Amino acid sequence: MASTVSDRPGYGQLLRTPGAWTFLLPGFAARQPFAMLTISIVLLVQHTTGSYGSAGAVAAASGVSMALFAPQSGRLADRFGQRAVLLPGVLVHAVSVGTLTALALVHAPLWVLFLAAVPTGASIPQVGPMVRARWAARLGAAPGRPASPLMATAAAFESVTDEFTFVIGPVLATALCTGVHPAAGLVAEAALTLVGGVLFAARRSTEPAVRSAATAAEPHRSALSVPGVRVLAITFLGIGAVFGGMQVSLTAFSEEIGRPGVNGLLYGIFAAGNMLAGIACGAIAWKSSPRRRLIVGYVALTLTASGLWAVHSVPLLAGLGLLVGLCIAPALISGYTLVEALVPASARTEAFTWLTGAVALGQAAAVTAAGQLADAHGASTGFVVPLAGTALALVTLLALRSRLAPRPQGRTVARGIGHREPVAVD
Repeated sequence: MASTVSDRPGYGQLLRTPGAWTFLLPGFAARQPFAMLTISIVLLVQHTTGSYGSAGAVAAASGVSMALFAPQSGRLADRFGQRAVLLPGVLVHAVSVGTLTALALVHAPLWVLFLAAVPTGASIPQVGPMVRARWAARLGAAPGRPASPLMATAAAFESVTDEFTFVIGPVLATALCTGVHPAAGLVAEAALTLVGGVLFAARRSTEPAVRSAATAAEPHRSALSVPGVRVLAITFLGIGAVFGGMQVSLTAFSEEIGRPGVNGLLYGIFAAGNMLAGIACGAIAWKSSPRRRLIVGYVALTLTASGLWAVHSVPLLAGLGLLVGLCIAPALISGYTLVEALVPASARTEAFTWLTGAVALGQAAAVTAAGQLADAHGASTGFVVPLAGTALALVTLLALRSRLAPRPQGRTVARGIGHREPVAVD
């Protein structure tokens, strides 16, 4: 049956979920610094060393460290509770950022900065996955209660929030580093992380329940043991390649044509496309399954990314960048929505951090590859990285798409299409 406007699960209905605002506002403050860290490290280290190459390498070290350690943080949060992991985590992160800042200001050797970047990245609080896990706890399936159709809306809302964070965070960090002091961006990042993290952890009423004592005594299976999560992680690596490749290649393109100031405009248009698509995805009552939407969205993403390398004018690159951004949100949202169906509640935070870490890892690899290609062969070759990353991930997604089908829980008869509610058979 076709959905009507009255029964369409929209943002207004989502935000009226009991307890939602108690974790959304502090969660937004706590994850804002995540978008400030990379650019703040680059601007400070470049100021103290005079090398963008060295600055980028130190920032990449923190990104890789985050990608490797984030799933462990998610696993601990699932087992012991978000508060038990978040409170010590934000303290360690604040100290690590302060140490990295001090070492950069006293012109410590580059290898020392690399060492300091590891705990800085490893201790980044995984607030975004924790917020998604809270949505899943409030809206997801439970004994006697089917999963709410608002889960897809929540995934879209979180995608828009993430993208808004990555629009505001770098601008704020750049303004602080250039207008106040080169270290001001990192100082603000550490302070926001500490304050926002503590406030978020204090909202215990919406925190997902930890495993019971009986369950905790059993061996804990990693969320990565779910085949569908592995497929999604590879898929999200390709999305990270788009983010990293676009950041470096747009910067190189702007400098190559002698208009460095246009970089912010081009990336802003790309990010705006992602935000607009995320808003639209949350407002639509989908009839197709998340798996089908993921495949269709990823095919579109790969096709639009395939033309970036051939564009050499600002208007055309802005238009194509907008299309690429429009294709990212549907893929991200569909992937996060699938987690709710593929992964048991006791491992969802870890599953979300695997996907977030995959994006960060893909981004770090793309930044390095696109930078080398742009230096050696020009800015246009850097745009090959988003194409290669998405194409390889798409091949994997198509080959292993059957692993994204949720396992049936007993004998059920499904009704409707898209987000189907199982009906038990007596």
